[in-house]
Amino acid sequence: MKTDTGSTTDKTIGIEIARDGEHTSAWQSDLIQLTSIPAHQPNSIYDVLIIGGGITGLTAGLRLQNEGKQCLIADAHTIGFGTTGGTSAHINTFADTTYTDAESAFGAAGAQLFADAINEGVEIIKNNINTYKIDCDFEIKKGYLYAEDDSQAKQLDNIYKGLMNVGVNANYTNNVPTPVAWQKALVLENQAQFHPLKYLQGLQKAYLKAGGIIVENTKINEIEQEEDIHLARSGNEVFKARKVIYATHMPPGITVFTFKCAPYRSYVLGVELTTDNYPDGLIYDLQEPYHYIRTHEIDGQKYLIAGGNDHKTGHDDPGKAFEDLEKYVRKYYQVSSVKYKWSSQYYIPVDGLPYIGHVPGKAEGIYCATGFNGNGMMLGTISGKILSDLTAGKESKYEKVFSTTRIKPIDGFTEFVKENADVAYHFIADRLSVQDTDSLKTLNNDSGKVVEVDGKKIAAYRDKDGNLHALNPVCTHAKCIVNWNQEEKSWDCPCHGARYDINGIVLTGPADMDLQQITL
Repeated sequence: MKTDTGSTTDKTIGIEIARDGEHTSAWQSDLIQLTSIPAHQPNSIYDVLIIGGGITGLTAGLRLQNEGKQCLIADAHTIGFGTTGGTSAHINTFADTTYTDAESAFGAAGAQLFADAINEGVEIIKNNINTYKIDCDFEIKKGYLYAEDDSQAKQLDNIYKGLMNVGVNANYTNNVPTPVAWQKALVLENQAQFHPLKYLQGLQKAYLKAGGIIVENTKINEIEQEEDIHLARSGNEVFKARKVIYATHMPPGITVFTFKCAPYRSYVLGVELTTDNYPDGLIYDLQEPYHYIRTHEIDGQKYLIAGGNDHKTGHDDPGKAFEDLEKYVRKYYQVSSVKYKWSSQYYIPVDGLPYIGHVPGKAEGIYCATGFNGNGMMLGTISGKILSDLTAGKESKYEKVFSTTRIKPIDGFTEFVKENADVAYHFIADRLSVQDTDSLKTLNNDSGKVVEVDGKKIAAYRDKDGNLHALNPVCTHAKCIVNWNQEEKSWDCPCHGARYDINGIVLTGPADMDLQQITL
């Protein structure tokens, strides 16, 4: 064990940072886990309980501690276990929801607030790095967005118009550092990249130094209210707090967000090239789904970080997504080896903007943030600020545009119908998809699938040693049937994105109960 001499409130232990999938990300390779020394006091009443230790939770917790509040962060696994540990770590002043689309749905004022939120998220990250001296490989880069045909060129012009309307600095360019043949392109100044887990550990150290408490491997099962105090239960343990923040991507259970946010998986490769011809910049195409490229140096070795091939969670074949992404990279770059590959999850909101604020249907004082699309670093950061303001009784200029109770029946209705029709389809069709001929005999080692045994469906995984792990395949969230993810060795729900490991333990919500284990 070695002790970090920079702080008396944390220690470093030789355990690799875990995350919610089988594959190791590039960010885990050179880091080991931090754990807090201050212990939770059972009789304490915290000002704010923050559930989830990613970029949203730690940003909110650090701000609240610095404002004199006493916070407890409780993570069902470990700090950095979720999406923050699996991001490709682009820091942008633009978003997956274009400002043109935002203006169409929310008006010019709404689009400007969205742009302000994105920009403020970027500035908070920069300020945290400078204030707390966080060594996280932060670099300012140019961003490039290019079109490959006439249709994409029109789309690019539309994006440019939206950027100009909200004051984002972008220009057309004749130079893009990509080997892909392109027709038209934009360049955006002052974009950035960093090492997300190094940044998260920097926030964690600052939070602990400010007196914050962290408990890991602590899943909150339910929250009750007793007068003005929230009682959060984890097994036999009870945590008391005046306010609660769900910083878990999705709050647990059936909520309005179950129907307003769709879960997606995104795929990333960390690639070594045969030459030193690594691109300098953040590069994006306009394909559907789109690809994104950048360069990052870890322990003296440069890696091409390439991502894309996104699809709905529990749909399509993750193996093929990785295979197609690798084919794309090899087509344009001289690849020596694929050193890392991993995937991560995010949620697309039905009307394009995140939901930040009070959880509808819950007691007063319970807040959440969700629907970050593919822009979790910026939107997770600004969510931390908004939620810290709301729990402290302050107003936020973003409160209305990101309201959790907003209704956009015109702009969001088509996507709302499409996503929820898809959920209804899987709820019914997956119950009819398993044939009687399927059996455990056909299950190879290190593979899983839903099979039928004695007339009952079973989610079965046979490990590398031939041992069988059998589960009830009905997702505990909304009773859909889970699908096997061979790449990440997880059971993924195609309806709302809940994910479970081979033993049925919840990896990511919105499920809050594990799958039932079955003894055969």
